[in-house]
Amino acid sequence: MAPTPPQRQQPAGAQQGGEAPILDSQKDLQRPARGEGGERQRRKPAEAGAQVQQPAQPPAAAAEQGPPPADDRAAQQAIQPEKIQPVTQEKGKRLDRAPNEDIARRPRPEGADVLKEIGNRVILQFNNQTMVESDDRQRLRYRSKDVYYEDLPRGQVRETIERDNGVRVVTIRNRNGDVIRRSRITPDGREYVLNYVDERYYGDVRDWRDPGDDLPPLRLTIPRDRYIFDAEEAHGPDDYYDFLEQPPLERVQRLYSIDEVKRSARVRDIARRVDLDTLNFDFGSATISQGEAEKLEGVADAMERLLEKNPAEMFLIEGHTDAVGSDTANLALSDRRAEAVAEALTDMFDIPPENLTTQGYGERYLKVSTQAPERQNRRVAIRRITPLVAPAVSAH
Repeated sequence: MAPTPPQRQQPAGAQQGGEAPILDSQKDLQRPARGEGGERQRRKPAEAGAQVQQPAQPPAAAAEQGPPPADDRAAQQAIQPEKIQPVTQEKGKRLDRAPNEDIARRPRPEGADVLKEIGNRVILQFNNQTMVESDDRQRLRYRSKDVYYEDLPRGQVRETIERDNGVRVVTIRNRNGDVIRRSRITPDGREYVLNYVDERYYGDVRDWRDPGDDLPPLRLTIPRDRYIFDAEEAHGPDDYYDFLEQPPLERVQRLYSIDEVKRSARVRDIARRVDLDTLNFDFGSATISQGEAEKLEGVADAMERLLEKNPAEMFLIEGHTDAVGSDTANLALSDRRAEAVAEALTDMFDIPPENLTTQGYGERYLKVSTQAPERQNRRVAIRRITPLVAPAVSAH
């Protein structure tokens, strides 16, 4: 049930009744600790006199938080990236065959342990979190006629997908498999940068740390409905478009990798969120029926209009479940649901797959704070993360 109008006028950090905190980073602070295998445990109360570990001191540039920026350019005012060279400029050595794509056995940062394999997904214990990881390569190869790989210096690999229409999608991954660059190159040679990470901040990451630790807690003063848009309240595509085109809630301190955005609740909180709460899945299923897929038309139309203005837009599709069942099963189910929505947006509405990235969060970020079955917690959400992962002027 949607909150009443008076509740919706509360600041975004406020809670009402049984609602969970609005910000994912706030929910992380309240999250129960987990035992081996990622199952729920009650967090032990702090002992008297125990010291609470404080987050890393934020940089001076991040200390001031004013009103949301007016647009994406203003949001990236603090970013001074090095000169971006074409994604194809660095000379590579062509590989005779594809690199090992077994995600369970790929190199990972220290402290990332595979707990379980579920189909083509793995459950990781990573940075004191339990999370799901999947491989988007098959989804990105939609309508491809050729795919080839090149070895680059520093242990990087460049993948090039050639489509029937002459478009090339070029991705560079580091030795851990993280995407550090992705571009679309059109037949006329124009390159659109979908994701770019300055290697001064993100090189050979062996011990991953949350970049959100460098930021102060996010303080919001805007009403909830300016931060979270519920699909059940949409009257048409214009509502989705008007919401999704809004800039981040604070200035972005640097460009992040897509993987950093997926893993960091604090960084992800910067982008506004659309909850597709009208989309229903059968219990335990990630299959979208024709009727349910048609409910995506409004948000798909908004995405298409945004892509007409900026072909480099990036959207994160999040999957969520309620707290019924094991955490590992919920992580895998939520990830499959997010992927199913991405595939429907591409198959039915021609949203390019490279403009979409997916991540399942299982029961980690409940919308309603309850361990009981709850429809509002079984949801898929969308964020426009372009200002977090790509320069505002992204075409060469």
